[in-house]
Amino acid sequence: MFKGITLTDFILEEQRKQKKARGNFTLLLHQIENAARIIASHVKATGLVDIIGATGEINSFGEEVQKLDEFANNLLTKMLLASGQVYAVVSEEMSEAVFAPEDQAGEYIVYFDPLDGSSNIDTNCPIGTIFSIYHKNRGILQKGEDQVAAGYVMYGSSVMFVYTSGNGVNGFTLDPAIGVFLHSHPDIKIPEKGKIYSINEAYGKYYDKGLNKYLKYLKDETDSSSRYVGSLVADAHRTFVKGGAYFYPASSKQPEGKLRLMIEVNPFAFLTVQAGGKVLGIGKESPLTIVPKNIHQRSPFIMGSKENIEEYLSFQ
Repeated sequence: MFKGITLTDFILEEQRKQKKARGNFTLLLHQIENAARIIASHVKATGLVDIIGATGEINSFGEEVQKLDEFANNLLTKMLLASGQVYAVVSEEMSEAVFAPEDQAGEYIVYFDPLDGSSNIDTNCPIGTIFSIYHKNRGILQKGEDQVAAGYVMYGSSVMFVYTSGNGVNGFTLDPAIGVFLHSHPDIKIPEKGKIYSINEAYGKYYDKGLNKYLKYLKDETDSSSRYVGSLVADAHRTFVKGGAYFYPASSKQPEGKLRLMIEVNPFAFLTVQAGGKVLGIGKESPLTIVPKNIHQRSPFIMGSKENIEEYLSFQ
């Protein structure tokens, strides 16, 4: 039941449960929360100010840079590095990690996608910010199972901040009247089975036989429904709430997958496991066990309700 607990209150309460906590992690999450509120206000104003559309630049990965993408990336980078809690940041929009000045360096590394689904900006579809936090002591390249916390902010019909620090998944909705995130979705659990599957079926000719056989089974022999937004944040969030399965698999066109392991896959894999779901990376293995070779390594990703994922595996 909703009790009006704020995100700040919730984080502080979690801090109090950790006897050795010094408040650094709390300050870091608070900084991400502040950045999310600023990004949310700009997302709501995209039709009114000149922050919609492409910048005319192509990033180092060959992708067109959106104005709002650039704004969110610069904001998060500056706010995190200035927080005093961050050792380095890694963004989907930057080819290399950016390190904090030595006299301002903290103990955490933050991976983030400033605006997931940015190709949806000009069509007013849901977009989001994804973040993943590690301790610096094991270096820039760490397995997903070493994450300290992970989460996302979804800018849709409402603005939601969803995160886990390894003690379940909790969601907070921004109350625009008072400008704070309130605890609206306590202890999120993915239903054991759902009727919705999410995949870009236009790429069906590139998928393996097992996956195509499974998709045919869903369409011909079950009452499943297909829903696909094209924003990982939106599609995964729906899966958390309603159950089912989300697929961004390997294909003959993209044999290593498209999603970035440390920036997109690992945060949502961690969230999925904490919410009681099941995840797959390469084959039948969890992506959380992969030792990354570089910060922008890509990986296949399948997540969702346990029964749905087990059903899919029976076709492999």
